Amino acid sequence: MTHYKRVALIGLGLIASSMAHAMREKGLAGEIIGHAKSPETRATALEIGLCDRVFDTAAAAVEGADLVVLCVPVGAMAAIAAEIAPHLAPGATVTDVGSVKQAVVEAVAPHMPGHVQFIPGHPLAGTEHSGPRSGFATLFVNRWWLLTPLEGNDPAAVARLKAFLTALGANVDEMEVARHDLVLAVVSHTPHLIAYTMVGVADHLRRVTQEEVIKYSASGFRDFTRIAASDPTMWRDVFLTNKEATLDILGRFTEELFMLQRAIRMGDGQMLFDYFTETRAIRRGIIEAGQDTAAPDFGRVPPPKAETR
Repeated sequence: MTHYKRVALIGLGLIASSMAHAMREKGLAGEIIGHAKSPETRATALEIGLCDRVFDTAAAAVEGADLVVLCVPVGAMAAIAAEIAPHLAPGATVTDVGSVKQAVVEAVAPHMPGHVQFIPGHPLAGTEHSGPRSGFATLFVNRWWLLTPLEGNDPAAVARLKAFLTALGANVDEMEVARHDLVLAVVSHTPHLIAYTMVGVADHLRRVTQEEVIKYSASGFRDFTRIAASDPTMWRDVFLTNKEATLDILGRFTEELFMLQRAIRMGDGQMLFDYFTETRAIRRGIIEAGQDTAAPDFGRVPPPKAETR
């Protein structure tokens, strides 16, 4: 069923393009409107049928939309919010897909007119790819989409947005803004920072040892490189706008790392075994929750090679 008559996607990267594919596949929107700064991106969005219409300004794109989704980097949110504010239709819902929430609320909320509902959100889904061609309809299936409703939000508008996101395939939950940023610092932001750091260390070693580090990389390092291949603009903004929570968790990580260093130095095998046993249970919990698979190679099996004649 159609949940919104006109959905405006501001920014046409992985998340927006995946939303567009899912909306088309399931008939969730009467019309899909897009905006991107790049002429090439706008042309691609029309070429592959991502949007029904594409505009070169965000202001034009939101005209008449009953749902506006801000899919731009966190650092660009304030300018976009100021641009679209005078053009938002009465009763429209505005949401976002930013990886931090307090900074987005501070950037967007002051610009929102009283006749619209701003309901911040964050889909916990993604790949290392970006751009309008990177999206696919099943990206959100069985993945969490967190909403952080604000004081004064209309419960009917929140319920309507939740129903829409559920129809995209997501598991929708609500969370307080500050709690969201702390939780994401644990499960996403700090792990990404560690991945970037580890890949940087390995790159330095590769220059020292020629090609061995890359040539003989096992799955652990390969997964670090997948994480560290994420959009650098987005992650720059994440760390600058969620610095307190990230630094807190990074400090705790450093303490744990020093503890493990000491156990290794002292030959404390029992401590290491107990620590690894305890943390192994987290992986089992993730699999049991359906957020990953225990299949060989974590399900990341390369596609079969095409037959040659």
